[in-house]
Amino acid sequence: MKIFTLLLLSISILFSKSYYSKVEPYEIRVISSNTSGLVTYINENKVGEKLSKKPFIKMDIELTQEELTALKNKIEYLRDMVKSSELVLSNLKKSLVKKRLNYKRIEKLSIKSIVEKDREFYNLVTSENLYLNTQKEINNLKVQITDFKLRKAQVARALKDKSIVADGFVLYSIAVKPGQVVGVGTPLAKVADTSFAKLTIYLDEIEGVYEKVIYIDGKRSEYKISRLLNIADSKNISKYMAQIIIPSPKLFSKLVKVELRDE
Repeated sequence: MKIFTLLLLSISILFSKSYYSKVEPYEIRVISSNTSGLVTYINENKVGEKLSKKPFIKMDIELTQEELTALKNKIEYLRDMVKSSELVLSNLKKSLVKKRLNYKRIEKLSIKSIVEKDREFYNLVTSENLYLNTQKEINNLKVQITDFKLRKAQVARALKDKSIVADGFVLYSIAVKPGQVVGVGTPLAKVADTSFAKLTIYLDEIEGVYEKVIYIDGKRSEYKISRLLNIADSKNISKYMAQIIIPSPKLFSKLVKVELRDE
């Protein structure tokens, strides 16, 4: 019986394929700047540690804060102007109602000369144009308010983006220094998601790979292929990238032996 078991094991090993893979974090992200500014603070002591909601990189905020305050004030001023103009518009509307009635009355009177009637008509038209222009001014003010509100949202976002936070991620590396001016898209840091780990291997063929039993350092595991790219890799020509998601270890970057066996 023991000989039969050893024979089966030998056959299994014979038809298994071995790979070596480094235990890597589940994901490594590059954090790039969403705004431009001067880097004023970096917490380099956090490299290799899990980050919290506290910023680990900060950029200058004085001018951005001033612009945000100015935009808030401008919006309030414009809103006050709209209220005043709407009161003027309301008064013009009441005046127009009376002027239209007066003109209709005068128009039918035979005792009024054509000159007098024309004068009342032009006065009515002038008042109507003033009403329309006031309404147009109000609409222009409202458009300005909309534009300033959009700009305010953009500046508020820029202000928030000047404090770099990556809660729950491990700080992998920092790419900038205090005093450095950065622009939109400038890489600031790399962070790692260590909630899980992954093993990446490159397969010669992918048929039946999901049915394979995976051995890690010679020990049978319950892991399965988690990700499989069915397009040949650009660097490892004619090979297909596969990944195995495993629990997060205490120590990353360890090299392990991965075997795919038929069992």
